[in-house]
Amino acid sequence: MENPQPPQPLQVELGEREAEGIYSNLVFIAHSASEVILDFARALPGLPKAKVYARVIVTPQHAKSLLVTLEQNLRNYESQFGAIKLPGETIRGKELGFKS
Repeated sequence: MENPQPPQPLQVELGEREAEGIYSNLVFIAHSASEVILDFARALPGLPKAKVYARVIVTPQHAKSLLVTLEQNLRNYESQFGAIKLPGETIRGKELGFKS
């Protein structure tokens, strides 16, 4: 009988250009039965067009794994730095006196 070898850690190479990253303030998401497409774009104030700077295509399984991992990372971020406020959200107790 063979003794199974423990899995080796995955080595990831990060090139200099990729390490710089890109800035995106807008993402378009589309899907088919076999893939999820994420187009990362940048929109500038006052301009009617946004430019896509990166397209990432993943399987639905990888997209769901990304969602779970991103949620966990954002919970960790908020526990360290405080709640992330989204545009249009009001802080409880800081309303302007209007009630629905």
